[in-house]
Formats: sequence, C-alpha cells, structure tokens
Amino acid sequence: MKDMTLGRRHVSRDSRPYVIAEIGVNHEGSMDIARRLIDLCKEGGADAAKFQTYKADRIASRHSPAYWDTAKEPTTSQHKLFQKYDMFGPDEYVALADHCRDVEIDFLSTPFDSNAVEFLDPLVPFHKIASADLTNVPLLRQVASKGKPVVLSTGASTLGEIDTAVFTLKKAGCRDFALLHCVLNYPCPNENAHLNMIRGLRRAYPDVLVGYSDHTLPDDRMLILSAAWLKGAVVLEKHFTHDKSLPGNDHYHAMDVEDLKKFIHNIDLLCTVNGFSTKMPLPDEAPARQHARRSIVLERALKTGETIHEIDITYKRPAHGISPVHWDEVIGRKVRIDLEEDHILQWEELV
Repeated sequence: MKDMTLGRRHVSRDSRPYVIAEIGVNHEGSMDIARRLIDLCKEGGADAAKFQTYKADRIASRHSPAYWDTAKEPTTSQHKLFQKYDMFGPDEYVALADHCRDVEIDFLSTPFDSNAVEFLDPLVPFHKIASADLTNVPLLRQVASKGKPVVLSTGASTLGEIDTAVFTLKKAGCRDFALLHCVLNYPCPNENAHLNMIRGLRRAYPDVLVGYSDHTLPDDRMLILSAAWLKGAVVLEKHFTHDKSLPGNDHYHAMDVEDLKKFIHNIDLLCTVNGFSTKMPLPDEAPARQHARRSIVLERALKTGETIHEIDITYKRPAHGISPVHWDEVIGRKVRIDLEEDHILQWEELV
C-alpha cells in the first residue's frame, strides 16, 4: 500500500484518516458564510475544507434533469440549480485559500471544467475529482498533468471504468492517487452505503490508498464514517454545513460542526484502542501472566521419592511454579523432598 502526502498530512494504510469537510456550495454565494464554514471545519477537526468550482453553462446543458431528492431540493434542472451557486470566481477562491492558510487547514476545491483546473492548481495541495467526472478523460488528463496527488471518487462506477480512469491518470503523469468509494444518492439510504465495497476496492487496487465519500444522513453517533475507517478508508469526505435545517442543495445530508466533533472523538478513541497489530503480551499484562495463570499443584501430600501420577496433581493460580504446559513432563517424575497438599510444584523439587 503506497503512502501519500495530502496537504499537511502523511497518509498511510495505518494512519488516522484524512478528513475532508465538503463545504461545496453550502455558502450559497456568501463569502462571510464561506469563511465561517472554514472556521467551523477547523474547529471540528477536519484536515481540509473543500469547495466546488463550476459555472452552470460549463457543467450542464439546459436540458439536464435532476437526479436528487426533489422533495428536499425542488429544482428539477441541473443547469438551474448550478446557476444558483456559481457566483464565485478566481478572486474569491484565492481569498478562501488565504483564509484556510490563516486558520491552518488545507484548502481544496473540486474543479468541474478546464478553467477551474488552471486557476485552482496553484491554490490546492492536491486535486479532488468528483465521481461524475471519472469518465471525463480530458479533465482527468489535465488534472494528472499538474503532477499533484489526485483523490478520485468512484460513485456509480464499474471496476472497468475505474481501471480506465486509473490508466488515464497514470499515463498523463499522475503518480499518487487515492480512490474513494462513493454512492451517488442524495441522500444515500443506509442500506445503500455498502461499506464493504471499501474492502472490494482495496482488493482490486492493493497498491492504492482507498477512502470513502459519504452521502448518508449523519447518525447521532457518526458510526457510519467511523465504520468506514475501520473498513480501511483512510481518506474520508462528507458534506459540511453550518445549519442542517436549511432547505435545498447539500444541507440536508451534511454534517455540522458537532457531528464532525463526534466523529473526530470516535477516531481518537479508536486510534487509542487499536494499538499494535502484532499479537504480544503487554507490559501491563505482566501481573496477570504471573498471578492469574496456573501452576501445577499437588492434590495430596507426597513423600520423598514418590512418583507423581496424574491423579496426584491439579492446576491452580498463581503461575509461581511449573506451568501446566509441562503437564505431561511432570507425570512420572519423582519428588526430592516431602511436599504437602496444595503445594505449588517447582522444577528443583523433581527428580
């Protein structure tokens, strides 16, 4: 499994997850809200605050239908929805990147067209590509040519399509990339999350870091994201908002700062309990090894020279004498001295 440097973090198969708080366009065109969201991402413990960079006329035709839950977001045209939130240009993203630097969190934004790739490239430590662009060969080539790590979501994709995307990235110069399991439901029902696909991606791409981009509704304990990490996802992305009750777009399936804090708390706890991968006795277990394990103990008193039969012995705590692992070696031996009932046998007492 390759290691990767993503922004301020070194990420490996055994590391803490790299957490991307996906602000997207939940700023709704307000720079003040965008800055506040960055601050909340930092407060919650995310590694990166990520936006989405697009223009409606470049991302969708005027005939593009909705594919989201229109009960939550009633706009029935992708073009019309994107028109609501494409207010920011290069100057705004430079300002947001500066704010991220000031609060010491990585700035990211997903580019959805070639112009966005060009002006975002100097601002981001790596590029994030959305699931919908996994088959967008020219965009993949352009991003890969920048020579930065790439994180690619794989929602609604076959392994064959992922193979083609990986081949395209590598051929165009990308050397470091991660693949994120993702399900393109907004929101994603829990039964559609299929976290075991994380393991499937790890089997299919054993030399690539794997992550998870989550669209489920935040649960009270943030167990889904936590479970994804335990399944092997080391890059974790989830939509982020300052108010989950706001109507429309990505607020309704996003986490807020309190959800993020719960998740980071889960990771802190899990990192603490995960510990070593090689099984071994710990120093703190030494008293238990000495006092809770068993020794061979006499069931009756024996006189000097008597032979030990199986009926003469049992096993009891503590482990201050001969271990019962040597049970068969003790049977048939003779005792050197008189020994009383309930005596813990020692090797020097045997002939």
